[in-house]
Amino acid sequence: MKSICVYCGANGGVSPRYAEEARSLARALVEANLSLVYGGGNVGLMGVIADEVLRLGGEVTGVIPTALVEREVGHTGLTRQFIVKDMHERKAMMAQLADGFIAMPGGMGTMEELFEMLTWSQLGIHSKPVGLLNVDGFYDHLVGFIQHAKEQGFIKPQHAELMMVDSSPAALLKRFVNR
Repeated sequence: MKSICVYCGANGGVSPRYAEEARSLARALVEANLSLVYGGGNVGLMGVIADEVLRLGGEVTGVIPTALVEREVGHTGLTRQFIVKDMHERKAMMAQLADGFIAMPGGMGTMEELFEMLTWSQLGIHSKPVGLLNVDGFYDHLVGFIQHAKEQGFIKPQHAELMMVDSSPAALLKRFVNR
């Protein structure tokens, strides 16, 4: 395992804990000698985690669509930055570059990226770990929904277990490595 793709908000959220945990995840990545792959932005939690990995001497690869670069939200100080045609190309490249995926708090884009990786895992397209960093219970309702969908026969038990959930960045990464 060499790199982890982190999906997270282009906004910072209302709680300062989200940024604190983004910095904690950055620290855990660097301590584990894992590089960050992410959406290439300089805003919200995306900017926080990228800046912290870089500050700590780690490597950061951003993948950003041209349309977002044109909105001036692209990070300009990354180890590597790929500018791609659209969101589909972005997600495919991020999936190719990463050895695992973690979703931090975020909005619809974060959810879409998370569920795509879970679906690809379920279908056998990849066998990389997928996890949620559940900061202050942010994902409790989502975890409950997955359980409900499993109980209702829409998600097989083994597929519900594809999503690792932890509130500690270091513990989540340890689970990734030890799976």
